[in-house]
Amino acid sequence: MRLARGHVLIGINDEAILAGARDVEAALRGALADSGLAEEIEIIETGDLGATGQGVVLSMYPDGVIYAGVGVADVAEIVSEHLLKGRPVERLRVQGATAPSGATRKQPRIVLENCGIIDPHSLEQAIGVGAYSGIAKIIEEAISPPDVVGIVKASGLRGRGGAGFPTGLKWSFTAKDEQVYIICNADEGEPGTFKDRLILEGDPHRLIEGMMIAGYAVNASKGYVYVRGEYALSIERMQTAIDAAREAGLLGDNILESDFSFDIEIKKGAGAYVCGEETSLIESIEGKRGYPRLKPPYPGAVGLWNKPTVVNNVETLANVPPILVNGPEWFRSYGTEKCPGTKVFTILGHVEKPGLVEAEMGTSLQTIIDIYGGGVKDGKAFKGALIGGAAGAFVCPECLDKPMDFEGLQELSAVLGSGAILVFNEDASIVEMLDGILAFFKHESCGQCAPCRGGTLALKTIMERIRGGQGKAQDLDKMVEVAAAMQATSLCPLGQSVILPITSALQNFRAEFEALVN
Repeated sequence: MRLARGHVLIGINDEAILAGARDVEAALRGALADSGLAEEIEIIETGDLGATGQGVVLSMYPDGVIYAGVGVADVAEIVSEHLLKGRPVERLRVQGATAPSGATRKQPRIVLENCGIIDPHSLEQAIGVGAYSGIAKIIEEAISPPDVVGIVKASGLRGRGGAGFPTGLKWSFTAKDEQVYIICNADEGEPGTFKDRLILEGDPHRLIEGMMIAGYAVNASKGYVYVRGEYALSIERMQTAIDAAREAGLLGDNILESDFSFDIEIKKGAGAYVCGEETSLIESIEGKRGYPRLKPPYPGAVGLWNKPTVVNNVETLANVPPILVNGPEWFRSYGTEKCPGTKVFTILGHVEKPGLVEAEMGTSLQTIIDIYGGGVKDGKAFKGALIGGAAGAFVCPECLDKPMDFEGLQELSAVLGSGAILVFNEDASIVEMLDGILAFFKHESCGQCAPCRGGTLALKTIMERIRGGQGKAQDLDKMVEVAAAMQATSLCPLGQSVILPITSALQNFRAEFEALVN
């Protein structure tokens, strides 16, 4: 491998490609050759650098300088000023940025530690930063499957897909059958959420190893990554990583010359929001329509093809390898006692630096918005935020000091959910936002059960009446009544969760709704 004095990391995702990332990369290579720097500076295509809506983003390593909105016309200046003279181009620089996210504070990275640092297409680079060390440790030290489960239990890792169920406990509940399956839920359909995509595209070998360790722990020999079909780049990079790992003997039969065999297959989703629910996802993998199943039985007992199945989220599995390498106490040094570790958040809306950050569990909403997100855009006042995506809760300024973890948000009758934070300023309309959420649920209801099928239609109809000035005071209570009935009788979390955005919007911003019905 050629050693270079510096790297220019160029974040490649769909947004960057549309903004001209390929042209910028070609211009960079040409400018480096013209300046005699081609042997000194290496250009590396890496995963999403976490900045959103900022076009082509470059990370200068090891300088720690982030450039955003880079065009072909800017390349010559970056090369001549920064790479030749060591003077950052301030007009393009993301001020204060020292981490790949473009945030204004150094992030405690566990899940995203390699994203934006390595070439996701390179198995060699992944191994260079520690990939597959966890599974190697298990095999070399002959750690038994029950002990692996015990380590994950001791770490306190909780599911990062929304429910927050203890991961080790879920693994221990899985029946040990002659055939057990591992499923990685990468069907990221929650509006405003793209954290899993960043992991898939930036560090795919981390996810592969997490699935391998889960497979070892529950005696599974087969895993599936269920990815939403719109994530074309994620699918391409995951498949490349799987093929490379298989060719190197890190997937397949007798891994690292042991008795452990495990392989992974990618399954593309068809864009249905409901398939983020684990039993709908399982039905889809089996080739059926993505309808939720009645529970119990739960997938740990009767899952894919009626065999015991562990379903974990991408972020959850990405936490597992470092836990095995560094130990549960190391993991518990982050976060809080009841919610150890870190959480990946997507910050969108009216903030100066929208994007993706990783923060310790228990970090306040104020810190995430002001320190990581750069504060409310244009100096306007903070009005509120929608936390957890469409199925999340609206919170008001009085909640800014609350810790962003499972326990802290439970006190607010809110959920951490997917980690999406949609910030809105003093000019935003909560009525319009709730109307958009109800339109989303109406569109995404699978229609299998009557409470959700009819309830989402009724709620959207009421909201249209309110927005059109034809609503009545009792319509507000009627919305809660319908949502409560859906929560009690719907088959899956889609219908059950509609009540949260409705009740939280009415609790914290009721005056906006009353102004329309009065």
